[in-house]
Amino acid sequence: MKGSRLEVKLSPSVLRWARERAGLEPEILARKLSVRTERVYEWEETGKISLSNVDKLAHHTHTPLGYLYLPEPVDDRLPIPDFRTVADKPLERSSPDLLETVQSMQRRQAWMRDDLIEEGNERLPFVGSVDLRTAPVEVASVIKKTLGLDAHWADAERTWADALRKLRDSIEAAGVLVVFNGVVGNNTHRKLSTDEFRGFALVDEYAPLIFINGSDFKAAQIFTLIHELAHIWVGQDGVSNFEALQPTPNDVEQYCNKVAAEFLVPEVELRSIWQQAPQGQERYDFLARRFKVSGIVTARRSLDLGLISRNEFFEFYNAWLDDERRQQQRTTSGGSFWNNQNVRVGKRFGEAVVRAVKEGRLLYRDAYALTGMKGV
Repeated sequence: MKGSRLEVKLSPSVLRWARERAGLEPEILARKLSVRTERVYEWEETGKISLSNVDKLAHHTHTPLGYLYLPEPVDDRLPIPDFRTVADKPLERSSPDLLETVQSMQRRQAWMRDDLIEEGNERLPFVGSVDLRTAPVEVASVIKKTLGLDAHWADAERTWADALRKLRDSIEAAGVLVVFNGVVGNNTHRKLSTDEFRGFALVDEYAPLIFINGSDFKAAQIFTLIHELAHIWVGQDGVSNFEALQPTPNDVEQYCNKVAAEFLVPEVELRSIWQQAPQGQERYDFLARRFKVSGIVTARRSLDLGLISRNEFFEFYNAWLDDERRQQQRTTSGGSFWNNQNVRVGKRFGEAVVRAVKEGRLLYRDAYALTGMKGV
């Protein structure tokens, strides 16, 4: 009998778990594996499956092969607090893409921590330096001071992209690892979903790390960056998403949102120029240009400060979302692969890895694994 026809009997619940974990309906999985849909149902009923299909199932569901041979599904919940919600309800499942991304960043952080300690670096004093009782306006001011930014730092930046770059460089200079990536590692076929998460923070006194989902609308990433930075100041790991920048039931998320809003759109400054802004939806574009953030951030800030109604906010939000989707559809290129590595790896982390390799403290194969560039 040919090897491809050899059958094994696996746990039906494990086979079902692998499919559901990947978010695939039986019909979709069947097409990916080039089998009849009935065959998928048979596997999940009897557990009988060919060895070749076991390999294919592992590949298409992004499941470690060994997991499929276990008697029970693996409990692979997120290893950090999950603050993601939809309609104020916690999400029940994390995709393999998110799980692998968090785990990869944890490995990167662990190596960086050890390297920094070995090199004699001190702990970063701002990590976990505030609690939820500290006024957000105070925290925003302290963060700006730590990053070497004055109250009107954004005025000197021509565009939001320039402001984002300035923030990223300032945050890394302060000792925080920053990663922007829209795919799992370097696999352009596995795009990270913004419906699932916008970013996350991994707290550490030596090597705190912020990950920003690069698949998000470019104009929205700046808010996520400062939100996750606030997580570092609070000393709380967590995965975040922002459904229409709506309030969340979690105290930490609410607090980090307030810090980010005050950092990017200070209340005093917004109120001082409110009367200068044009009427209607053009108002938020005007404010966005002033503060170097997206229009949705200025609209949300205006709502929080009681300057507009919820109806006005959602009228603008829906129009903004339609426009962003159209712009994203017109942008078909992801840019140069090699140019993207600078933000996918992070300048500070990349420089540390290169230095360790040159000094003989890190093997090339380990450097490739840490940077996710194996097989490139």
